[in-house]
Amino acid sequence: MKFNKLTPLLFALLLVFGAQAKSKKSESHIADKSNKQKLWIWMNPSQEAPERYYDSLYTVWRNYGVTGVFLEADVEKAFRSAKKHGLEAHRWMWTMNRGDILKQHPEFAAVSRNGKSTADAPPYVDYYRWMCPTHPGVAEALKKEVESLCKKDYIDGIHLDYVRYCDVILPFTLWKNYGIEQQLEHGEYDFCYCDRCRKLYAEKYGVDPLTIKYPDQALSWRAFRYEQVVNIVNEVCKVAHTYKKPVSAAVFPTPEVARRLVRQDWVRFPIDAVCPMVYHSFYDEQPAWIKTAVKEGVDFMDGKKPLYAGLFLEGFKNIEELKEGVKMAIEGGANGVSLYSIPTLEQLKAVQSALKETKK
Repeated sequence: MKFNKLTPLLFALLLVFGAQAKSKKSESHIADKSNKQKLWIWMNPSQEAPERYYDSLYTVWRNYGVTGVFLEADVEKAFRSAKKHGLEAHRWMWTMNRGDILKQHPEFAAVSRNGKSTADAPPYVDYYRWMCPTHPGVAEALKKEVESLCKKDYIDGIHLDYVRYCDVILPFTLWKNYGIEQQLEHGEYDFCYCDRCRKLYAEKYGVDPLTIKYPDQALSWRAFRYEQVVNIVNEVCKVAHTYKKPVSAAVFPTPEVARRLVRQDWVRFPIDAVCPMVYHSFYDEQPAWIKTAVKEGVDFMDGKKPLYAGLFLEGFKNIEELKEGVKMAIEGGANGVSLYSIPTLEQLKAVQSALKETKK
C-alpha cells in the first residue's frame, strides 16, 4: 500500500488548523478489549518532512477523533510526534512480500506451480517478491526485524501487512488492470511449490502437490498452506509479546475471502487486533456489504479480539457514501475503522460524525 505526499498547500492548512486544535493524552493500547471506538490511519511518513509537519498533522487528526497511526517507515520523529500528541504509533511492516530480503537471500523466494521463482519472475507487478513461509530463514529474518523494532521505545506495536501468500485470484475489479480473467486458479499465480514445501506436504499426506490433478480442489493442500502462514505469525508474535508490544494485521476482508484468494487464515492468527481491508469497490460491492463482511469476521472471532474495519477512501463516491460505510462497519460489530490514504478534513469530519452517530 502506497501513499502520495501531502501538497505544500495542505501542509500550510494543517499548520493553521493545528494551531487551533488541542492535543489530548493517549489513553490506551491496541490490545485494549474495551468497547472504546478507535480510528486509525495508514500512512507512509517521510524523513524529509520536518517535525513541525507531523506536529500539525497529528494535532488536527487528534482533534477529529483519530486515535492511532500505522506508520510504514521507521521515521523516529513521526513516531515521537504521534505519541506526543496522544496517538498510538505502530510500525506497519510488510511481511511475506519482501523484495529487499530476497535480494540478499533469493533462496527464500516462493515458487509458482509453473516453477517460477518470485526472486526472478514476480507475478502481476515487479514489487510482488514473495517469500516462502516454510524456509526457516524467513521466520528468522522476520523475527530479527521485529525484535529490532520492538526495542525502540517510540514504537508502540507492530502492524503486519502482506502476511499471506500471493493472490492466487485477484479481487474482481482488478482483473481488468492486468488483462486477465481468473475464474480458475492459474499456475503462474499459485504458490508455493518449492522443493521444501513439496517435501513437507508429501511427508504428511503422501502426495507431491505438483502431481495433484486439481490442486485448487485439494483441501489438505489448502490447509497445509494456511498453516505455514499461521506459523510465521506465531513466531513474530512471540517476539513482540516478549517485549509487551501488541501485534495487529491488515488482512483480506473476510475469513472466507482471505482463505480462498490468498491462503490466509487470519482467524487463527495470535494477534491482538485485526484490520480486515473491507474495500468494497475492489469486489464491485456497495457500502452496505461492509456490514456483511465485518459481521462475518466478528462472528468467526467470537469477540476474542477487536476488529477495526479497513476502509479504502477512494472507493467511496462521495461524503455521504463514506459516512454510510463507517456506519455499516460499526453496525456489523467493528470496534472502529482504519482509513487507507490520507483523508481530507471533510472526510475526517464525516468519519468522526458517523462514529459518533453509531457509538456502541
